[in-house]
Amino acid sequence: MPSSRAFAGTTVVLGLISLSHAALTWPATATVAFFGGGAAVAFLAEAVVIGLDWLEHHVGPKVIGVPLYVLFGWTGLVYVSFRLSLLVTDGWLAVGVTALLATAYDALTDFRGVADGHWTYTDGLPGPRSRGVPWWNFAGWFVISGITAALAVPYL
Repeated sequence: MPSSRAFAGTTVVLGLISLSHAALTWPATATVAFFGGGAAVAFLAEAVVIGLDWLEHHVGPKVIGVPLYVLFGWTGLVYVSFRLSLLVTDGWLAVGVTALLATAYDALTDFRGVADGHWTYTDGLPGPRSRGVPWWNFAGWFVISGITAALAVPYL
């Protein structure tokens, strides 16, 4: 199993690089809305699924079961997806493209986090799974990535 410390560390670095890039290239209001609001949305979503006993994280430190590194990784990945989207479109269409890109990334990588022991899906919900990852995870990524990107749109 790869090191959980290295995994969490690289995730935090992605978030910090993304935040730094946004701070240098976006208005402060857009940066705060995206990263502050995005971290709050990600925290709430993680707390809900953890509270429902659908997901358990195995890497700390955590606050009510939500590992803090997740907040950096979430916003970092959605930021990269949003910036890529903004290269080809803008406004609300970029929000939709961002949600698709971020969800596609998760579909290609989430199973590795499960296989490497960073988190476990503990739900018993019916429905399709992709390499052990339940459908609701991808639906959640789509919705929450879109919400996070949408937070910045009024300020760009």
